[in-house]
Amino acid sequence: MSAHLLRAVVQHRVAFLVTGGTGSGKTTLLSALLGSVDPAERIVTCEDAPELTPHHPHVVRLVTRPPNVEGIGAVTLRDLVRQALRMRPDRLVVGEVRGAEVADLLAALNTGHDGGCGTLHANRPAEVPARLEALGVAAGLDRQAVHSQAAAALAVVVHLRRTPAGRRVEEVGVLRRAGDLVAVEAGWRADGGPCPARSRLGELLDVADRGLS
Repeated sequence: MSAHLLRAVVQHRVAFLVTGGTGSGKTTLLSALLGSVDPAERIVTCEDAPELTPHHPHVVRLVTRPPNVEGIGAVTLRDLVRQALRMRPDRLVVGEVRGAEVADLLAALNTGHDGGCGTLHANRPAEVPARLEALGVAAGLDRQAVHSQAAAALAVVVHLRRTPAGRRVEEVGVLRRAGDLVAVEAGWRADGGPCPARSRLGELLDVADRGLS
């Protein structure tokens, strides 16, 4: 896959998720992509552990904290996302979306924070909506609310896979509304398979059709 296509995801400020299984390289890729963000922009990262290491001059790192021996003083990832919004981030980044913080992230990306991003465990891009739904329902959102917010907040899914030959970008998907729900359609595939969202991806990233080959 051409590196310029991934850079276009960042430069055009589309909100995206990097997905894949454990050890597929999600954090590594996200760090590299954040390194291509305009140096004048402020990146605020929220993580359970400080794993993201973008080569960027303006990064504010927020890390969760466990409770003390008395069971108080904990700072959760959801707390960090809420506090990050007060820091006027140009890019809000959640190192790994895996709990109730998904509700705050979707809300934040629907309030003018273009270009936000994060990572999410998913076996396939098509399973991302179901994964977001499960996390959102656990956070107190109903199914329709999760899908409605996801459709408005997110645009692209960059999916990685770990293979015997190494880690690679397997697919770039585009989110679209499907009635009251949201679905992910392939816009680019490493295996050259069908890409029903190819034109839509090109429009989002202002990339000519030949640039998606």
